[in-house]
Amino acid sequence: MPVPLPPSITDRPRGTRVAGMVVILTGGTAGIGRAAAELLAREGARVVISSRTSATGEDTAAAIHAAGGEARYIQSDVSREADCVRLVQDTIRAYGRLDVLINNAAIYPRATLAETTVAFWREIMASNLEGPFVLCREAVPHMLEIGGGSIINVGSANGFGGEPNLVAYSVAKGGLLTLTRNIAGAFGRDNIRANYLNPGWNITDTEKIVQAREGHDAAWLAEVESHLPGGRFSVPADAAHAMLWLASDEAIFVNGAIINTDGGGMLSNARRR
Repeated sequence: MPVPLPPSITDRPRGTRVAGMVVILTGGTAGIGRAAAELLAREGARVVISSRTSATGEDTAAAIHAAGGEARYIQSDVSREADCVRLVQDTIRAYGRLDVLINNAAIYPRATLAETTVAFWREIMASNLEGPFVLCREAVPHMLEIGGGSIINVGSANGFGGEPNLVAYSVAKGGLLTLTRNIAGAFGRDNIRANYLNPGWNITDTEKIVQAREGHDAAWLAEVESHLPGGRFSVPADAAHAMLWLASDEAIFVNGAIINTDGGGMLSNARRR
């Protein structure tokens, strides 16, 4: 029997677990990012959503407003240092503070070691590691000003090993874990927490497209799913609920941790993303 699905985000009553907090959430327009944006706003956060695509960003912000939450969209490409700097600056101008940074945006095109060019390597690193580094660098001083904050870096099971055709992605996610631990150790006494969230294998619309390109159809995915420890793939809400907890003061003494919302997937030999 598969593990049950998490509670519905859209059906839950509004709460106050992160009331008044200002959150920057990159890659917040689809999948895990959108679920987290909606949940955090539902619990009282003022959510700044960032992505490269304005149409989906504005749509996400509008949906949050329609549900009674507060959100704004700021277009940015995390692979560009200037965009990361501007994202933090615009957030401070709008709200005067920054409590939570969630580095969720990532890209994961495939390439084996032999296929990985330097240009490809740099593209992956720019989005998946350099962008989060710049955002952490820019966010920490503002968190120090208000007496603390929470940084949530969205990693991957591949950061601990990786697949043969995800070399650059895996190295970037491993580097993100090291970045997380460095920040956790350096700023723990300043009440700035940094944690690494492994969201598990989410079969989002984007992931279905990626798997289809590799010749994996719905039947193949169903077979893989049947062998996962939890009996199902992760869904965006699994990670979103963990992000809410890590953002809140309920996790005030959780620092430098690896949080897996994968139903025990890290224990499995099943193929990972």
